Amino acid sequence: MAHSPIVAIGASHASVQLAASLRQAGYCGDLVIVGAEPHLPYNRPPLSKTLLTQQVSFDKTLLRQQSFYDQHNIQLKLGARVKSISRKSNQVTLDSDETIAYSKLVIATGADPIMLNLPGEQLEGIGYLRNYDDTQTLIPSIEEGKSAVVVGGGYIGLETAAALRKAGMIVTVVEGMERVLQRVTSPEISAFYTNAHVTRGVNIVTNAQAVEFVGQHRVEAVKCSNGESYPADVVVIGVGVRPNTGLAADAGLNVTNGINIDEFGRTDDPDIFAIGDCTNFPCHFTNTRMRLESVPNAVEQAKSAAAYICGEELPYRALPWFWSDQYDIKLQIAGINTGFDDIVILGNREDEQFSAWYFAGDRLLAVDAINSTKDFIKAKQLLSEGQSICKQALKQDNHKSHG
Repeated sequence: MAHSPIVAIGASHASVQLAASLRQAGYCGDLVIVGAEPHLPYNRPPLSKTLLTQQVSFDKTLLRQQSFYDQHNIQLKLGARVKSISRKSNQVTLDSDETIAYSKLVIATGADPIMLNLPGEQLEGIGYLRNYDDTQTLIPSIEEGKSAVVVGGGYIGLETAAALRKAGMIVTVVEGMERVLQRVTSPEISAFYTNAHVTRGVNIVTNAQAVEFVGQHRVEAVKCSNGESYPADVVVIGVGVRPNTGLAADAGLNVTNGINIDEFGRTDDPDIFAIGDCTNFPCHFTNTRMRLESVPNAVEQAKSAAAYICGEELPYRALPWFWSDQYDIKLQIAGINTGFDDIVILGNREDEQFSAWYFAGDRLLAVDAINSTKDFIKAKQLLSEGQSICKQALKQDNHKSHG
C-alpha cells in the first residue's frame, strides 16, 4: 500500500492547500485530487460578489494555474465524482466505475446548498449559488432595470443582493426570520446591514418565507407566506448549506453535523482525514466542537492534515475569522460571538465605519469590524493570544472619540 497515492476528494481551497503543503513538507509520492466540476479549482467567495455580475473573469478566480499542478506532479481528475469509499481495500470508486487505491484519503467535499424544493422551482431564471456553472445559468437573466428576488438574508443572500443592485436591478430580499443575519450576528449589526441595503434601494422583507415560484416557462414572481407576491425576472436562493457528508457516512465514518475529526484532521479511520466545510472539529477558542464555512478554516485545517501525514504534529489552533463584501462595506469578523452578553460599539455606524466588540462577562469573544481593518487586526491579535481587553476602557475610548 505504501506506493498508493494520497487522494483528496473535492477540488477547492482545502485540497489545493493540502497538495501544496504536502509538497512543501517534502512528500514526493503521487497526489490525486478528484473534483466533480470540470473546471480547475477556483475561489468560491466571488460567486456571490463579482462573478455573478461579471465584474471579474473566471480565470482571475483560479486558485492556481495548470502549470502549478504540472510542476508539482499533482494529478487532477476533474469532472469526476467519487461514488464510494472502501475502507477495507483502501480505495475509492468513481461514478465511471474506475477505482483509485489510496495510502491516505482526505475528504474535502465541502457543503451543498439547502434546497427549498418549492412549487415552480424548475422555472427558468431560478438558481442557487454554489458553483461557477450556477452563475453561468443566472447571468443571462441579470439585466439593468429588471427585478430580482433573493431568498435568504444571510451573508450569501446579502452579498448577492448587493451585487445585483450594483448591476442596476430592482432587488427584494425575502428572509423567513425576524431580521437578516439573525443566526450569525447581533441585532445591532443586522440593523446596520438592513439600513445599508435599504438606503441603497433594496427592499428587505422579513418574517416572510417563499412558498411558490410563479410563471409559465420563466419565473415571474415569488409568492410568500406573508400573502404578498414579489415580481422577479431572476431568483437567487441562498438559505444556507449542509455539510456534504454522504460519502463519509456511507463508509461508516463518524458524522455529526460534519465529519468528526480531531485537531490534526484525523477521522476515526487512521488512513482517512477530512478538512474544510464538511468537518466538525474541536475549536480551541470555544472549547466546543463546531463546523465552520470559511476559507481560512479550510486552509488551516489542510496545513494541519498535511503536516500530520508527513510525520509532524501541527494541531489546528487557528482563530476563526471571516469576511463579507457588500457594496463598499467590508466586514471582517474575528472570533465567534456565541454566548455573548454584552456588546461595545466603537466608532460611528452612520459613517459605515465602526466595530462591535462582543463580551461574555469580561471576556472578549469576537469582533465585527466594518470598514475598520485596524480594529480587526487588533482583535485578531488579542483573541489569538488568548488576551482580553478592558471593557470599560473601550467604552471610555468610544465616549472620548464622540465627546
